[in-house]
Amino acid sequence: MTRSRMRHLILTITSILTLSGTAQEASEISQKYVAEVAKAVSDEKVIKAFEIIDSEDPQTIRNLIMLTETPAPPFQEEGRAEVFRKMLEDAGADSIWSDGVGNVLALRKGTDGNRNVVLDAHLDTVFPMETDVTVQKKGDTLVAPGIGDDTRGLSMVVTVLKALNLAEIRTKSDLLFIGTVGEEGLGDLRGVKYLFREGAEVKVDSWISIDGGSDGRVNTGALGSKRYRATFRGRGGHSWGAFGLANPHHALGKAIEYFTIAASKYTAEGPKTSFNIGRIGGGTSVNSIPFESWMEVDMRSLSPDRLLVIDSIFRASVQQAVEDYNNSGVDDIVTLELEKIGDRPSGRLSTDLPLIQRAMAATDEFGVKPRLTTGSTNSNIPISRGIPAVTIGRGGRGGGAHSLDEWWLNRAGARAIKLAALITLLEAGIDE
Repeated sequence: MTRSRMRHLILTITSILTLSGTAQEASEISQKYVAEVAKAVSDEKVIKAFEIIDSEDPQTIRNLIMLTETPAPPFQEEGRAEVFRKMLEDAGADSIWSDGVGNVLALRKGTDGNRNVVLDAHLDTVFPMETDVTVQKKGDTLVAPGIGDDTRGLSMVVTVLKALNLAEIRTKSDLLFIGTVGEEGLGDLRGVKYLFREGAEVKVDSWISIDGGSDGRVNTGALGSKRYRATFRGRGGHSWGAFGLANPHHALGKAIEYFTIAASKYTAEGPKTSFNIGRIGGGTSVNSIPFESWMEVDMRSLSPDRLLVIDSIFRASVQQAVEDYNNSGVDDIVTLELEKIGDRPSGRLSTDLPLIQRAMAATDEFGVKPRLTTGSTNSNIPISRGIPAVTIGRGGRGGGAHSLDEWWLNRAGARAIKLAALITLLEAGIDE
């Protein structure tokens, strides 16, 4: 591609939308919600629930280990779902069921029943079924793939339900305790997307997810992403005998060049937007012209508009690359197939929303400074639809997420469970 054609491509793409954006600003905690929190934590039943969470800590750890040692790759969460379901049953849910994609839902009825407040963690991990998920104890540290992300969250959900029941706290709104499928990777948030689909059986009014991070995380921004698998195909042949035949690898290389130049220019300015070519494959041998070449591409932005633009840049770049390559004098042609393998919407909620104010005030009550963050979590779906939603941290200390050496250390771990319980109670309303 000549420089003039590249400039034309960039100008054509970036003229699709004119964008502006600002970083999320820190928000003051309204005294209204500080007072609401103070009243809740002085309630005798809430105090009792906190004491139960402390006393249940050894069982919470046993649940964490049991869940961790039950593998749950995306699309293969059934075994862990059954273990989680049994734990919710033992914790005293009013009713439990699995939906059409395998989410596990436990209902705790409220006294009004006119709203549904969700406390969620995801069932799946990034690791294949054959991965050794045996939990190793190294001093006070638990080490195993998936121990933190997000198995710790699942164990917290169970303990919150159990504590509310043992403390005999009634809420005005119905509570749904959910283990969702398909949060990771190519799962593409399929569990939560199903819950928010058109015609869903249950209407969600407020959404609280537990995922990675320490106490203090209050995730209010949805980091959107679009992901593609681009497959270039040709006839294939012998590297000597068929020399000159259209080569899918060569076309893919041109596509990478075009996309990288155009996308780098676009992302150099404005609110952060990213792109990454994460995987490449194809070919049969060093002396064969491949019949197929593929790459997987990830693009992210907090801005829905900027995400659309980087998506347009990618699609225009690879199409232009194939066209130019096929017109370069090669024998025969290369074809292109674009498959969307991920689509997570982006968005941002106002920090004035009651749920976010409650999450911040509750966090502050435990002596932790709330941190407003942006991430790619189950909350992406409700946030993108303007439904009150936050993702909070699992607490304790941890590291090595998505690695075989992932670890979690129970340092004030019960505090994070109390925080999750308090936010849930505040949003659902304590029936006095």
